Amino acid sequence: MKVQIVEVGPRDGLQNEKEVVATPDKIQLINHLAAAGLTRIEATSFVNPKWIPQLADAVEVMNGITFGPGVTYSALVPNLRGLERVKETRLQEVAVFMSASEKHNMSNINKTIEDTFPVLAEVVKEATGLGLRVRGYVSTVFGCPYEGNVPIEQSLRVTEALFEMGCFEVSIGDTIGVATPLQVHEKFAALVREFGAERLAGHFHDTRGTGLANVVAALEEGIRILDSSIGGLGGCPYAPGASGNISTEDLVYLLHGMGYETGVDEGKLTQAGLYIQNQLGRTLPSKVLQANIAQACN
Repeated sequence: MKVQIVEVGPRDGLQNEKEVVATPDKIQLINHLAAAGLTRIEATSFVNPKWIPQLADAVEVMNGITFGPGVTYSALVPNLRGLERVKETRLQEVAVFMSASEKHNMSNINKTIEDTFPVLAEVVKEATGLGLRVRGYVSTVFGCPYEGNVPIEQSLRVTEALFEMGCFEVSIGDTIGVATPLQVHEKFAALVREFGAERLAGHFHDTRGTGLANVVAALEEGIRILDSSIGGLGGCPYAPGASGNISTEDLVYLLHGMGYETGVDEGKLTQAGLYIQNQLGRTLPSKVLQANIAQACN
């Protein structure tokens, strides 16, 4: 059984770092991740640099990495202005994003859900016209920092709209890390009934320590595409208290232990995690990374 991992650390992970990571270090990290066998890497974001200065070097990063064979590189694109910058790169895939909850969508995008649909539809149309695949993200599916519980009907509505625009896949996000396995079963069961498991991905944060338990629940609902972040980096600038994404090292260890194939080399993945840990100068939250480092020192 195979599981696809979408590595989001260079984008979703680094965007939450206060100190700006040097462009050559970002490029080296992405190259390390590809060398470890990760075949889908979200490398950066073409958002307005004023909002996320950490990713202001998106074009330079994309033009500096070594495009590994069999690896798909993607980037987040919020609007047509961002898509214009994509044209300066060799990107094969872009992603659009919105929330299932109104207040988080307003905080994140400064638009209502209804007003966001035509903006994203325009981006998807333009991107597909350029020959790019487009992935969709739905945030706050399992809970919103401003509204609390988010009814499944809202997530179904937003997911359906993204598919109708032309997204080939939609990632279902637990943006603030409040989900439990029971919720994951309930929400993914409804989503899978409506759209099929093969077009859905799980995007979990480990804020409350339930990230990997939620992965197992998603697997039990037939989900075979999972987002993760090297070292457990990440968070959400517009979701107070949201800590890092599930760690890629922890996810790979879990999946391999359960008999799933990922194509990822655990040793090389540890090297990638150690590399970015050294660049950031602090211990990262990945448990498997720290265990492997400790084992290597003994």
